[in-house]
Amino acid sequence: MADDLYDVVLVGSGAGGGPLAYELSHAGARVLVLEKGRRLEKKELVHDELAVCRENMFVPFEEDEPHVLAYPGGKPVRSRQGWIANCVGGGTVHMSGFFLRLKPEDFRLRSEIGPVDGTSVADWPISYAELAPYYDRVERVVGVSGKAGVNPFEEPRSGPFPFPPLDEHPISKEIDRACGRLGWHAFPLPRAILTRPMGDRGICSYCALCGSYGCETGAKGSSAASVLPAAEATGRCEIRPNSMAYSVEVDSRGRAKGVLYFDGQGREQRARGRVVVVSCSAIESARLLLNSRSSLFPDGLANRSGQVGRNLTFSNHRDGFARFDRHKRIAERPWMSSTEPFIHRCVQDFYFWPTKDVPKGGTLSFLFAHENPIAGAEIQAISGKGDLTFGLGLKNRLRERIRDSVTISFESFCESLPNPDMHVTIDPEVRDRWGIPSARITTAHHPHDIAAAEALHDRGMEILKALEPDETWSPWGFGESMILQYGTCRFGADPKASVLDRECRAHEVDNLYVVDGSFMPNPGGVPPTLTIMANSFRVGEALGARFKRRDIPG
Repeated sequence: MADDLYDVVLVGSGAGGGPLAYELSHAGARVLVLEKGRRLEKKELVHDELAVCRENMFVPFEEDEPHVLAYPGGKPVRSRQGWIANCVGGGTVHMSGFFLRLKPEDFRLRSEIGPVDGTSVADWPISYAELAPYYDRVERVVGVSGKAGVNPFEEPRSGPFPFPPLDEHPISKEIDRACGRLGWHAFPLPRAILTRPMGDRGICSYCALCGSYGCETGAKGSSAASVLPAAEATGRCEIRPNSMAYSVEVDSRGRAKGVLYFDGQGREQRARGRVVVVSCSAIESARLLLNSRSSLFPDGLANRSGQVGRNLTFSNHRDGFARFDRHKRIAERPWMSSTEPFIHRCVQDFYFWPTKDVPKGGTLSFLFAHENPIAGAEIQAISGKGDLTFGLGLKNRLRERIRDSVTISFESFCESLPNPDMHVTIDPEVRDRWGIPSARITTAHHPHDIAAAEALHDRGMEILKALEPDETWSPWGFGESMILQYGTCRFGADPKASVLDRECRAHEVDNLYVVDGSFMPNPGGVPPTLTIMANSFRVGEALGARFKRRDIPG
């Protein structure tokens, strides 16, 4: 086993791990990043649906690395769900880059909406004002384009976005007018995509394939394109791909002393660190800690309170679509001829509702239907009235709905309230290809989650119908986005109700930190990546200051 000593051993290189590696290496710490996936070359970041979306470039095959899903009253099943990405840069490599901030009220949610029966909703131990400078830092260092001052519900900001907004399709103005007639407010969506060059990173090529794909120009602000190269450039950060961590070791005092992992050849290795930071995703970080058992922590590392794996939440949604026939009302719809790929419109009029049943809503984001052709054909094949459509019928449907139409949709990012029945545990039987016990994900949504998603969906459909499309539909009911996951190691002041303190350090292990979405007590009504990155910069700055003061016990 390799047995070198690092200042920090960091497990995971995504939205949480990348900024922390950046901050600590610039503070003078010697950092080792263990990443279970490989480093993708720029030439691999192609727009090939078969190679990227239907193979295991980002998400492992179920037979290799299964998760187990458990639903109320159902039999647990093996699944690929719950993985975000296995590669250097993590899920930031294939994200869409929607970088919306949480609102000040999100940080004091329990105080705002009061206790909700059947939930464990809690306030954050920090405020929006404390995180705001690090939102600014992400926007500058990672690169975020946008237009400030146009959202009437905008959070307090210190200034404009560092990069001007991306070009947008003229249908954006139609959405603005439709919302105005309804008394609501559409505003441009901030994106972690460059509109001016930054170092060796290029600008957006307007390929339309941000979500589910990597960015070949480096314009998208992934950890792999932005903060990790800068961390490596210090000479104090080493990234070790193909390193599957399976246990965090502790010494006789109960302090973390290193990480055990399998290397690319399947050999067991050890990485020793004065500090250990876990940032694998909310599900996988809980799995790693729960699998890190010892005589001092028989139920998993930092889990004497029983809180590791608890308070799991996802971003909930219910989406809708509208189709516009290219051959109808052409004179009234001159925007139909535009080839701009981005709509870039959000609505937050329904972020809060003053009702007892649905006190918290979220964000609507309007975009074009994804351009993956195979997925699009599958949707058309199964979107008939109960029967599969194939042959000539499918060909006609594809011609009508894809070639001869423009389809837009909305995504909803809806608040999810933590409850005792949603959690991550270790499955007693299922193991991955290394023989490591797999994560079992139990989901049971609180009635608020479903009601909020339905209410947001209804408002989104009103906006789509106000555009006077030729057809609208909602092909799915209530859903949850398992790549947007939170809460299994949430931070808080009470060690009995949380895993981490306000600095994301484990209450029970003073040199163990967790900096992915696990720390978040609730999702809020926006995608989490910006908040995870901002918090990682915050934690990294404080931890880096400790290294500069030599305030880290050996």
